[in-house]
Amino acid sequence: MYYVGIDIAKRKHVAFTLDGEGEPVGKALGISNDRDGFDKLLAHLGQLETKVAVGLEATGHYWLALYRHLVEADYEVIVLNPLQVQAYRKSGIRKRKDDRYDAFWIADYIRISHHRLSPSVQPDLIQLRELTRFRASLSHQVGDCKRKAIGILDRIFPEYETLFSNVFIQTSRQLLADALAPEEFADFDLSELSQKLQESSRGRHGQAKAREIQALAARSVGVGFLGNVLRVQMTCLLEQLALLEQQLDELDAEIEAVMARLPQYLTSIPGIGPVTGATILAEIGDVHRFTTPEKLVAYAGIDPTVFQTGEFRATNTRMSKRGSPYLRHALWQAAFAASRFDPELRAYYQRKRAEGKAHGTVLGAICRKLLHRIYIILKEERPYVIRD
Repeated sequence: MYYVGIDIAKRKHVAFTLDGEGEPVGKALGISNDRDGFDKLLAHLGQLETKVAVGLEATGHYWLALYRHLVEADYEVIVLNPLQVQAYRKSGIRKRKDDRYDAFWIADYIRISHHRLSPSVQPDLIQLRELTRFRASLSHQVGDCKRKAIGILDRIFPEYETLFSNVFIQTSRQLLADALAPEEFADFDLSELSQKLQESSRGRHGQAKAREIQALAARSVGVGFLGNVLRVQMTCLLEQLALLEQQLDELDAEIEAVMARLPQYLTSIPGIGPVTGATILAEIGDVHRFTTPEKLVAYAGIDPTVFQTGEFRATNTRMSKRGSPYLRHALWQAAFAASRFDPELRAYYQRKRAEGKAHGTVLGAICRKLLHRIYIILKEERPYVIRD
């Protein structure tokens, strides 16, 4: 059997072939990331007379086109996490002149690990990963817009934040669309401001809130001469925020549509909703790649690292933070929800906090517990059963 490792890049890939004994077959082959390059690779693979396994790293999105091309040509393609190959390369097991090629290490890794590597990549999971990662970027933009809007209020009307439980509730947004500087709020006729509040809050606020706003505006220490320039910025930010939130709703609907085609094991765990579950599922991929739950924990980068030198061993540990940050963030969100809604994990959280453990430390431990649950139910293909 032959093993072909492919080092993926944006414009040009490099392929390296080893036989079953780990000996090179020919030289490194450069191929362009287009139809001509793919055909060149297929011609090279066609010259190999026995079965071929092709390995490539999931580097950004550049591997997808070549992966599809090889699968359609009926080749066994194994998609690797770059961390797997990096760890193997650092192990120093093999030293030879060809090891300067990343493709050599990919080929050698699938050669020695072929019996336990899974070649499957599900299109639905790739779609989920594209959607959830894009959603994460939009969510970051929402947070950025809100931070900038708060910064504007801190300069022009710093007291405004005390008026509502959340500056970005609909009532507050509609007010900020009409006025920003304290002078603008003070200039409103009281009855007009009261009516605006009643309409935007559906009757929850009225004249009392209007008086409170105008009283704060009259005593504000905001920087009035920035009013015009900050008004332009706030208008832009509120419009961006509305658009981003609309797009998030559209993405969530698409994510739920893809999730509906898959078994709903993850969402049976308290704290894991459709979007969080989709992110976790997309980032894990094929759970059978991991032989133990501990390996999945390490892949997520939530395994504790311990500093040790000589006879000293640190008593405080931190997450290694290797692996997918998207997976780690989704697990953290799930852990926070589980610490409130899952009976077993809520009791665990309260017990550890009572023992003096920090909030973040306990949530990290809950992340690891959740990932052990996730590993088991995905392996066994069954929903989670809540224990009281």
